Amino acid sequence: MLECVVNVSEGARADVVAAIAAAAGADLLDLHADAHHNRSVLTLVGEDAPRAVARAAVERLDIRRHQGVHPRIGVVDVVPFVPLAGSTMADAVGARDRFLAWAAGELDLPGFAYGPERTLPEVRRHAFASLAPSAGPPRPHPTAGAVAVGARPVLVAWNLWLAAPDLERARGVAAAVRSPEVRALGLPVGDRVQVSLNLVDPLAVGPAEAWDRVAALAPVAGAELVGLVPAAVLDRTDPERWAQLDLAPDRTIEARLARRDERSGGTGCGQQP
Repeated sequence: MLECVVNVSEGARADVVAAIAAAAGADLLDLHADAHHNRSVLTLVGEDAPRAVARAAVERLDIRRHQGVHPRIGVVDVVPFVPLAGSTMADAVGARDRFLAWAAGELDLPGFAYGPERTLPEVRRHAFASLAPSAGPPRPHPTAGAVAVGARPVLVAWNLWLAAPDLERARGVAAAVRSPEVRALGLPVGDRVQVSLNLVDPLAVGPAEAWDRVAALAPVAGAELVGLVPAAVLDRTDPERWAQLDLAPDRTIEARLARRDERSGGTGCGQQP
């Protein structure tokens, strides 16, 4: 089974986000929308739902009109495929490459592969400069831009709000906590600031460790989980800290898959092996 966490460059217009998310049907496990980032994160299952969501986003969004604090290269900004139980990284790479070919052929959308070859930050830095698209046209789509399509292990996307609205301090904290296990940016979000984190090895550095590292450098006002976490991450975290870290048993990938299977009668409809 493959998870796919599609990041779409729209989070302010609830009706548009809802229409894009509806394209996923029963394969939508979670939706997180943020107006300041102007970004939505859709946690999906399989290969069909990411294509339906991508088509809906390209039809409805225009990157030329987009404003938001989060980096992006297109209206369908990031499409990572993630192997879950019963799947391998080779399965995820295969799904990635099929999506790249589909997006080029069906949407005329240039796509950049990341995963074993390069990281997502490398794609953001070098796209259309020293790095040519892996598939599709050699230049951005006029309204949709481009898409970064990846194959990666499970990560945790997670934000920490700092108590003081000091952007320079947030950026300094982000730089200080970066490591092979943690990617971090300091971002302005309305009249507040946050350290936006990707915990790329959450069994080594999970939310509790990341909170403590940030809190050692600046007072933290709260946490925000973006999407879902693996149950193994929850299991290794002290339950007394779950509320502080914005974690809960019903916000695990496994819990949402179980709910989805209950709704579909246990058939596993739409799952990709």
